[in-house]
Amino acid sequence: MRFGLSLANKGEGCGPESLDAGAGAAERLGWDSVWVTDHLMVPNGPEAGEYGVMLEALTALTYVAARHRRVTVGTSVIVPAMRDAPLLAKELATIDVLSGGRLVVGVGVSDKGDIIEYTNLGKAERFPRRGAYLDEAVALWRHLWSGKIEPFIGEFHTLSDYSFLPLPVQGAGIPIWCGGRSERALRRTAELADGYHAAQTGPADLAGRVPRLAELTAQQGRPMPTLSVRARVEFGPSTRSVYTLHGSEDAMVDELLEFARAGADEILLVFDAERPHDIERAVNRFHENVIEPFRARSGDFEPAEAGRP
Repeated sequence: MRFGLSLANKGEGCGPESLDAGAGAAERLGWDSVWVTDHLMVPNGPEAGEYGVMLEALTALTYVAARHRRVTVGTSVIVPAMRDAPLLAKELATIDVLSGGRLVVGVGVSDKGDIIEYTNLGKAERFPRRGAYLDEAVALWRHLWSGKIEPFIGEFHTLSDYSFLPLPVQGAGIPIWCGGRSERALRRTAELADGYHAAQTGPADLAGRVPRLAELTAQQGRPMPTLSVRARVEFGPSTRSVYTLHGSEDAMVDELLEFARAGADEILLVFDAERPHDIERAVNRFHENVIEPFRARSGDFEPAEAGRP
């Protein structure tokens, strides 16, 4: 099982020093990947939460990819309907070129409560059709990244005369991981994606979804996707109503073993730390007291090659 780190591109402490602290620690410890979170214009006030202060995700990811040359870099997750699919195709292709083919694209549709953010971005009309927009965005990206120059005609986009170069290093094979916990998210993963990227999901929930995902994927004649989980870490008791990886370090080792038994290929860890020193301390503590004992007990952890989805 592989491990990734959610970088501090959000929160009061976000900045180049925090990004470097997280990515540097991940590389030093042999973790496989680093990820950025995406929000653009959340409501002001208490509703903003931790997303009220944010570095733009793709710009931050480009910075990290240029300075840290081993880890896979990814989005967890980007919302195509809040942006524009053709521009995203170019931005993502550029990151893949500049990183030497180390990009993974996590995508999602956002939650029901995000209508205000869509409105702030001038895209309120997309909100009811955000799932359909995501589906078409993925098809458009694959079309462009493959080097095809034939017209693309969809519900939201018509491309008939265009040049799209340079192509990404991974071509149309840039891994796309689909987030979400609904039946539709599982279907979308089976139909379109290379990976399933679950948040607020414990080992039992993941194990419960795997048979259905396997069934849907088989119906599409596609291989089983990569299984990944985004998990917030809390040392000690949990303070949240949603799933977190928490408790004693021994308890977290046991939980990781359960994730491994459920079939998880990669765990993306989210720490509340925002300042460089706090980030390094939290990552080091988790690595020494949770990951290393997990390795010793499971015997199945081998750092993946850079760029592996």
